[in-house]
Amino acid sequence: MTGLARRSLREIAQSGIPFALIARDGTTVEVLTGDVVDVELLGDIPLVDAAGAAREVLALVPFRQVRERGFECHDDGAPLRCLVVAERVSIPREDALAQLPAEPVALDDPGFDIADEDYADIVRRVIADEIGRGEGANFVIRRDFTAGVSTDAATAALTWFRALLEHERGAYWTFAVVTPGHVAVGASPEAHVSARDGVVTMNPISGTFRHPAGGATVETLTEFLRSTKETEELFMVVDEELKMMSAVCSDGGRITGPHLKEMSRLTHTEYVLRGRSRLDPRDILRETMFAPTVTGSPMQNACTVITRHESTPRGYYSGVAALFTPRETLAADEPTHDLDAPILIRTAYLAEGRLRVPVGATLVRHSDPYGEVGETHGKAAGVLGAIGAVPRDVAAEQAAGDAPEAGGAAVLDAVAGDAAAIDEDAVIDEDAPAAAPRRLADDPAVAELLASRNARLAEFWLKPQGTTGPAPFAGRSALVVDAEDRFTTMLAHQLRHLGLDVAITPWNEVTDAQIDAAELLVSGPGPGDPRDAANPRIRRMREVVARRRAAGAPLLAVCLSHQILADSLGIGLAPLDAPHQGLQKTVDVFGTAASIGFYNTFTARVPAGTTRAGEADVAADAAGDVYALRGPAFASVQGHLESILSRDGMTTLQRLVEQAFT
Repeated sequence: MTGLARRSLREIAQSGIPFALIARDGTTVEVLTGDVVDVELLGDIPLVDAAGAAREVLALVPFRQVRERGFECHDDGAPLRCLVVAERVSIPREDALAQLPAEPVALDDPGFDIADEDYADIVRRVIADEIGRGEGANFVIRRDFTAGVSTDAATAALTWFRALLEHERGAYWTFAVVTPGHVAVGASPEAHVSARDGVVTMNPISGTFRHPAGGATVETLTEFLRSTKETEELFMVVDEELKMMSAVCSDGGRITGPHLKEMSRLTHTEYVLRGRSRLDPRDILRETMFAPTVTGSPMQNACTVITRHESTPRGYYSGVAALFTPRETLAADEPTHDLDAPILIRTAYLAEGRLRVPVGATLVRHSDPYGEVGETHGKAAGVLGAIGAVPRDVAAEQAAGDAPEAGGAAVLDAVAGDAAAIDEDAVIDEDAPAAAPRRLADDPAVAELLASRNARLAEFWLKPQGTTGPAPFAGRSALVVDAEDRFTTMLAHQLRHLGLDVAITPWNEVTDAQIDAAELLVSGPGPGDPRDAANPRIRRMREVVARRRAAGAPLLAVCLSHQILADSLGIGLAPLDAPHQGLQKTVDVFGTAASIGFYNTFTARVPAGTTRAGEADVAADAAGDVYALRGPAFASVQGHLESILSRDGMTTLQRLVEQAFT
């Protein structure tokens, strides 16, 4: 028996040594102890010791690590904290519960760091200044609920972990990580990324069905599954995570699903993305930072928007807890460790006697500012209820209801223990896993509706991609210029399947010499107003398109670059009345109907009936919105042929590449 196995959980906590408790399978609790090492970069996570032996490491990855991808953030210096595991044991869940304290931890001076009305103003500004100007489809903006805690940190951690362990069966991870000066306790409902035996898995989740009174039924769930809005939200999240998968997996990633993910009062829809990778798991983690469900899309610009509208750093919120476990058997050139990394949401942090519960709302074009205020109240109360800081109302957990209205009283009354004033919905964690699967997905009507969603999607991403089939452009090459939308990784993957040797270069790194030397130059998509020549990124993308046109060299322009090309041909640009974010349309592309996914706020527009503009053929709809252009050595498309929403993406891409080479 190891020294760790001989000590109770309370003894471990009282000893002052760093430790972590993790419940993943519902029956056991993993207890990890070791030394803490803070590092600056993901590549510095110490997966081997001085002798080169592999070791297990649990890392808390803060949001500031997005700097490693060149993205913006408020840099608070939160450490990339590594618990280098020296000892580990597993104990039965019931034994763990018997060892953990149950006395509630009192909270003092509770409240949000941003007032309700101020948060509502932020929502309005994001809708008007960011989404309304083409900066992206959705953005997650957070606020923090804080309170004082006089109980010692380790005891508070054990108490909160006990509450989670007792009530949160079914969470992906239930955990407590106690290190010098910092505590993190939570029950994450979902994995962000895992890598096991060379297979990378991501699990995009979206679409929210709030259960009616009495619980979900086939009839009520069927109505939800028929919702176009909910379906398209899920597709947008899948697209965003496929961008990441295409960057780390040689086969680009295949999607399976959709499935139902049932929580205590919610049901979500989800897909599973899988692909093979030989990358170091630290590199996989870097390329997948972080989940679009807690940042927004496109990812890079979402980080910029977060920096503009969140006045304080995120700390660990929306980062990950990453467990690197040495693999038992290794083949040549395979990664030495497996990776399991849940998202750090539904997590409470304790440092210097202050509890912090960060919560965020996903803002879209039609968001109601006060509704989003209410959502943050509901989420904060859910976490507080989960850790036992506010009362749980078992009867209310079985009832339906919306998030509390703005006003600020609901969560604060719950913390104060004013049972008469507690809004039932304010103390319910909607994301808490369901006590037992309801198996609604087994109902034939539900299963048919779920399966029917895939009829709208590109077969390319639904089937195994081990074989490429015909490669019409074998032996040729392409340079893709990335304008800060990593749809380019998916586009590059498709171009490779067409036989091209593809490289991707960011807009701010591509040189004139590279532009001139490229056999085919693909000028990529990106956020923003194509008319904004003062923006350095827009200005450089204009130079890229102009240089290729002037040289008469093969050019394919996509989305933002399509608009820039249209402008160079004298075609006017205008904002759409309603942004096309995750919209699937069947459009005419030079005589062939094509089902394509669109993510655009602006459009090139010609007078109705126009088919030529200078040297270009124009494919436009009856209103004059231009969907494609072609001319000598160039072609362009407004939609995203690489999107899962583009059923005819591959065939249309091949046609346009052929045109560019003409």
